[in-house]
Amino acid sequence: MRFVQLKNGKVRRVAVVEEPKLRFLHSFDSMHALAQAAIANEGKLSTLAARHVTDEFLDYDPVYAGSSEWKLLPPIDHPQEVSRCLVSGTGLTHLGSARDRASMHKVKEEELTDSMKMFRWGVERGKPAEGEIGIAPEWFYKGYGSIVQAHGGPLLIPPYAEDGGEEAEIAVIYVIGPDGRPYRVGMTQGNEFSDHRFEKKNYLNLAGSKLRTCSIGPELAVNVDFRNVPGTVTITRDGKEFWSQAILSGEEEMSHSLRNLEHHHFKFELHRRPGDVHIHFLGAHSLSFGQGIELKDGDVMEICFNGLGRPLRNTVKVVHEKDVAIDVVPLL
Repeated sequence: MRFVQLKNGKVRRVAVVEEPKLRFLHSFDSMHALAQAAIANEGKLSTLAARHVTDEFLDYDPVYAGSSEWKLLPPIDHPQEVSRCLVSGTGLTHLGSARDRASMHKVKEEELTDSMKMFRWGVERGKPAEGEIGIAPEWFYKGYGSIVQAHGGPLLIPPYAEDGGEEAEIAVIYVIGPDGRPYRVGMTQGNEFSDHRFEKKNYLNLAGSKLRTCSIGPELAVNVDFRNVPGTVTITRDGKEFWSQAILSGEEEMSHSLRNLEHHHFKFELHRRPGDVHIHFLGAHSLSFGQGIELKDGDVMEICFNGLGRPLRNTVKVVHEKDVAIDVVPLL
């Protein structure tokens, strides 16, 4: 089952994807509310949703194209407090990602970068046996809910940035139950958009390079088979395909198991606050930047993973403003 969140003016709705239609649910105006109700009823989210479907349908095509009065939202948010949606991720988790990261931080052949050391540790100890704890992955903070764009929204290269590049990933969606326990809601396609040129100068710039807009959607899928998930990422420039790459995700293509990544994210008490939403990116297989591609204003990035619904498309937008110093006002 796959879901979307929509908005028409001040009205919000949740709908189930039944191609080529969207079928509205009643009683729930957000995936957050639906997930919390499923937790409270100790049942499955898909079973609860099936009991709340209506006979109201929308044609999906105009909604997806952006020509309908109904606009797609990110498939998850915290509808009451945007700051209670934490966006984070793990890097160096995919077998393909180490190649691109190594090309960004080249040293002598006989030396290993810290990035490659972390990747090797993941290969060796990232998939622990049941009941055991594996090695911690690279982890980064991305921001909170206000940075998340829906399908069709722009991904920004702000004045202080050096560039912006796509990172085609699967993002996992969680909500924290009233007892502080994390619940996995489902998975969605994501563009974790980062400043790779800034990071390339020094890997210690990684933290700052991640503080950029990102996107997820358009759909949230529950009960995903995450063993092997093929996909494609495509860059369109001036209406023509400019670059395309087959990508792979899923545990068979990763150095860490999902269970290990989840443990190391939620072991922190701060990440188990009741009611919070977590959007956690699982890492990229390949980057266009790693192949010498520099994205430009107006480029369209399309990401599609099998089984996760229609492709996610977003446009690169360069903010043409002067970078100015931020002065802090002292309270004397």
